[in-house]
Order: sequence, then structure tokens, then C-alpha cells
Amino acid sequence: MTFLSSHTFLRRSLLMAGLLAGLTACDKGFEQMNINPDASSTITPAYVFTKAQLDALNNSYYSTGVLASGGSIQHFATYKDVPAIGDKYYFQQGTYPYDFFQNGYPNAVNEISEVIRAVSTDASQVNLLSAARIWRVYTMHRITDLYGDIPYSDAAKGYTQNLFTPKYDTQQAIYADMLNELDQSVQAFDATKTTFGTADLIYGGNIDRWKKFANSLMLRLAMRMTKADPTSAQTWAKKAIAGGVITQDSDLAKINYLASGQDINKNPYALSMRNSDYSPGNGNDNIEGGKLARTFIDVLKNSADPRLNVIAVVWNGSTADTTTSLQRGMPNGLLVKPADFKTYSEPNPVTVLKLDAPVLVMTAAEVNLLLAEAAVRGWYSGDAATAYNTGVRSAMANWAQINATAGSISTAKVNAYLTKNPFPTSGSTDAKLAQIGSQLWVTLFPDEQEAFASWRRTGYPALTPVNVTGNITGGVIPRRLLYPPTEESVNNTQYSAAVARQGANLLTTRIWWDKQ
Repeated sequence: MTFLSSHTFLRRSLLMAGLLAGLTACDKGFEQMNINPDASSTITPAYVFTKAQLDALNNSYYSTGVLASGGSIQHFATYKDVPAIGDKYYFQQGTYPYDFFQNGYPNAVNEISEVIRAVSTDASQVNLLSAARIWRVYTMHRITDLYGDIPYSDAAKGYTQNLFTPKYDTQQAIYADMLNELDQSVQAFDATKTTFGTADLIYGGNIDRWKKFANSLMLRLAMRMTKADPTSAQTWAKKAIAGGVITQDSDLAKINYLASGQDINKNPYALSMRNSDYSPGNGNDNIEGGKLARTFIDVLKNSADPRLNVIAVVWNGSTADTTTSLQRGMPNGLLVKPADFKTYSEPNPVTVLKLDAPVLVMTAAEVNLLLAEAAVRGWYSGDAATAYNTGVRSAMANWAQINATAGSISTAKVNAYLTKNPFPTSGSTDAKLAQIGSQLWVTLFPDEQEAFASWRRTGYPALTPVNVTGNITGGVIPRRLLYPPTEESVNNTQYSAAVARQGANLLTTRIWWDKQ
């Protein structure tokens, strides 16, 4: 597929922009020499759309998802110091806080922007344009939710406009535009026009499901603003719900993967965790010293959550044992390898680490829990307890999507869980929001970026930070990741304006929607 070579060439050309600008004034035949014979100046939108979908999910999962996000919200733990950005709030070396930013723009952002550019002038391709605009919102919201103010309106203009110093838009402005993009894209769909068809790995071009996905993403973004701009949050939440959101498991957004072939075909979460930490498969020789965190395992055990036996294993000899009594999470903040390291829980090889498992992009479980919160806030006419229970049942059922056998949770177990952990119908608003927020914290695993964003917004569950000597946050759980040093050196004017406006480029600086 020639677009791969094209994008590799484009990334190299950005680094050489200054040199190439000087050479263009003196053309002695070098122009032909600078043409990549394996690249095409015209993209095939369907191919690039497929790649953009894959790359939006296949971006630095271990460093960003597990270590930074998952460690911060105490889903994961490590005894080592180098990978301890979330576990101990250490950052001594490596690129962990930068990876998602640095990899996102030249790949997924650039790719989906190229698709939009290619189809935006042809009215017959309006459905391709709408799906691409929606996917761009998904791609960009993952970046801004990690960093705050980011290049947004100027993103991906280096190739088309030679703009190599893009401005940073405020997150408030980014959110306003993303919500408008979703709304306009849904309205623009036309059932009489062509779609991406099988090139669309999520819905195969199904317009009705794309509308539900867009409205569900709109609801997610609206709820993100509950503290920063509650009036707009309410307006957009109501609009999303009225438009129709994902409430049934049959409409969830997912990408399927294969266990064989090239790595791009494999589940990026599972592949990343296997390659970075859990490939030994013996519970003792984990490369980055990682395990599931005590906080996470304790919550699952104390609530008798049947997902514990799907998510976690302890290596009993050479057997990955799911027995409840054996499960124990490793504390965050350890500085040396514990003598009983092998006895701590880690991700289940046949579910969480399954290479041909789908990645669930957005589920009915999440949406129903957001509907429960909207009902508590008076923004949704449905019953909060009903939406909550539906969300929990859907969350349990999601694991059968991962592995029909090992991920199957019986109705009896789900009923028992809901009986033991009922929605506090007669409780306070805070009690209801705490129950919903804590449930999202479990439900969103292993989408650690979204779980991290949800935890920062809701504050639930209440987590006790670690305060290890040498940490760089003063014992405060990180609230964002760091802009890359290259931004400060190459794009200093725009970077400096963003930092002056948002706050210092620190893990503890709160982004726009992350209010106390």
C-alpha cells in the first residue's frame, strides 16, 4: 500500500523543511531526484481511512495507557523506577510523557486529515467525509484530554501549507469545535450515497451506527465539561441523547484483530503489554516489573465483582490461575522487587492479553453509565438506576466479546453483583455520582486513557496517592502528560503561548475541563 511509504517520506520531509526550502531556488535537476518512486501524490481515501482507524488506537499504549494513565489511576503498578511515571510519579529518562503527542500527529492525525482533504470537495462522498470528520474528533480528543491545549486547527498543515509551527488552540475552543463537528457530520450523512464499506473497520460503512457513535462521543465530551462549563455540558448532552446513542451491545464500536500476520493486525493493547512486560508468562520475569495494582484488585475482590476472574491471574507454577482467593494486587510506590512478586495478579493471557481480541472503542456500558449520570443531573428523563444496571450488565457482557468462553460471566453472577452493590436510589447526589464514577473506573479497563480522563473528571473512586522520595509531583497524582521538548525548541513561540495560558508544562497542571 503506497500511502505507507508516502507518509514515511512526509515525516522525513518535515524534518528537512528548511533545507528543502533553500534548494528550491536553485533547481539543477534535483527536483526529480527528490521524488520518492514508491510514493503517490494522490491518496486512496479508503486505504488511508483504514490506516487512520488502526493508528488512532495503536499509539504508545504501554507508555501512555499502562504506565502513565493506568499507573496514575492505580490499575497497574511496577516496582521499577524508569517506567514509574504513573506508579511513583517519577520521570528520570525515556519518552513516556511525550509518546502519544509525538506519535499521534505524524500518523493518525495526518492520515485522517488527508482523508478529509481528499473527499471534502466531492458531494457524492459526503458519507466518507462525515465518517472521517467523526474519526478526527475521536483522534484529537484523545490527544487534548492528555495534554490540554494542543495544535488543533493548524494540525496536519505542514504538508499542505508548509505550516511547521502550528498554533496551540485552547482546549475550550477545541471542545467547542469537536462538538460542532460531530453535530454537523451526523446531519450531513446521506443514505443514498456511498460509504467506506469494508474499509471501515468499525461499522463497515453502516451510517445509522456511525450516527450513534458520533452522538455517543458527543455525550462523552459533554459530560467531560460538567465542571468547566455545566451549561454547555447540559445542552450538548441533551442534544446527543435526543440524536440517539449507543444503548445496545449490538451497536458498540469496535475493531477486530488477528492473532497472526503483521503486528498491525494484532490487538495493540494486548501486543504492547505482552512485548513490554508480560511476554515471559511466568509471573516472575516481567520486563518492566509490572502487575495489576492492589487498589484495583481490592476493589474487585471487596465488591465480589465477577470480572476479577476474567481480568486477573496469578501464576501458579506454569498455570495462569484465576482463582479468586489467589488474586492480590501489588502496591503502588514500591522501590524494590518484592520477594513474593510472583504471587501478585497480572493481566489474564486469554482475555486482556489476547492478540485476536477486539478493541472496544465505545460501548453501551459506558454510554448507559453516562446516561445514569445525566439522569442524576436532571439532563435525561430516564431512570438513573435502570441506566446504571443496564450499564453494569453490558460491561459484564463485554468480556465475552473478548473471549466467548473465558470472558463469559453468567447472569446469576451479574445479578448477585448488582444485589451486593445496588445503585443508591435513595442516597445523596454525591453518593450516586460516586457509584457511577467508580463503576466507570472498572468498566473502562483496559482503555486506560479514557479511564484516566473519567477519573480526573469525576474524582471517583477516591484514590490515595503515593509520595515516594524523588517524585516530581509532590505526592500528587498526575493530571496531564508533558509536551515534548521538541515543541519547546522547534515551535517555541506557539508552545510558550500555550504554557503561559494553560500553566507550566508539568504533570500537575490541570487542563481546562479538569476542575476541582
